[in-house]
Amino acid sequence: MKKHIPHETSFLDRMLTSSKAVSTAVVILGFLCGTFLVVVVGRDPRGMYSAMLQALTGLDVTRGTWNIRYVGEWLNASVPLILCGLSMAFAARTGLFNIGAEGQYIVGLTAAQLVAIFGPPIPVLHWVLALLAAGMAGGLWGGIVGWLKAKFSVSEVVATIMLNYIAFFGSRWLTMLIPGTNTYRTLTLPVTARLSNPFLDFFSNGSRLNLGLFVALASCLIFWFLMEKTRLGFELRATGLNRDAAYYAGIGVTKSLTISMTVAGAFAGLAGAAVALGSFSYGRVLGGYDNYGFNGIAVALVGNSTAGGTLISGLLFGMLASAQPLMQSRQIPKEITWIISGLVVIFISLRAGFRLLLDWRARRRAAVEKETRDE
Repeated sequence: MKKHIPHETSFLDRMLTSSKAVSTAVVILGFLCGTFLVVVVGRDPRGMYSAMLQALTGLDVTRGTWNIRYVGEWLNASVPLILCGLSMAFAARTGLFNIGAEGQYIVGLTAAQLVAIFGPPIPVLHWVLALLAAGMAGGLWGGIVGWLKAKFSVSEVVATIMLNYIAFFGSRWLTMLIPGTNTYRTLTLPVTARLSNPFLDFFSNGSRLNLGLFVALASCLIFWFLMEKTRLGFELRATGLNRDAAYYAGIGVTKSLTISMTVAGAFAGLAGAAVALGSFSYGRVLGGYDNYGFNGIAVALVGNSTAGGTLISGLLFGMLASAQPLMQSRQIPKEITWIISGLVVIFISLRAGFRLLLDWRARRRAAVEKETRDE
């Protein structure tokens, strides 16, 4: 009888079981496909990568110039993507699919604009109150969905889609009621309500970079601490892994689902405030979705629904967004960046296929080892 020798884990097995490795691989694959498309349309792919380099570092290799303003614009474009990514990721860790981050973002944006216009024009206090209002409004909007899901088993996908429409048209109606508002914008927001900062303006050479960056970084830290270091985070993760087992273990599933969607909504609401008070000097009457909430789904998927991964993923997607005008100046179609983003999401969604491959390999290996032992 032959001696059984345990099978060592192959490099392929280790790679497919590593979420970080899969995310890195699909991003690289997405860029390779984007490069191929640029070549197909008859453009030089070096123009695409030089535009991305300029967005990341401010260095224009074609002209030999450097301007840090591009870095500021990249970071500013990343802020709402990071926050909406955290919104999707936090809900996902509890087993929920928060497709309503766009509505929660809109509610937060609207609340921030209302406080900016009608709140006390006291430096610091003004924008702090606006941020708090945005977070609370987004949290309330998300908490409704969590409560409906836990209490009445209402699909969070259906509920959030419907609430997205209510948020959008409700925002238009409320904003139009503000005195002095036309069909496009409100009056100029008070300086005390804005997130702009003289130091950041100077450091980034007049870019739109603002205090929203620190809101995003603080939100990542809060996400990590709540999810990984607290009892509440353990209950949320347990609920996400197996809702029935969590219930029989004494975990309040209704509470977990409601809290999860409330916190997720708060993150998206803060994204709305960061855009409203950081990127614009006036309140907007929304003419359509900004799509930060929907793009946050892709950010969370690529970031594996973790705080650090979502931060890096948000910076990646923010870089692609800020590189668009630079690519156009190099005769590269800006749509290439959205194609790359879409391909990355498609490839990351194939993770389930990788799991099936691993299961098949494991079954095959077990069958071979059984035959070996029987000989």
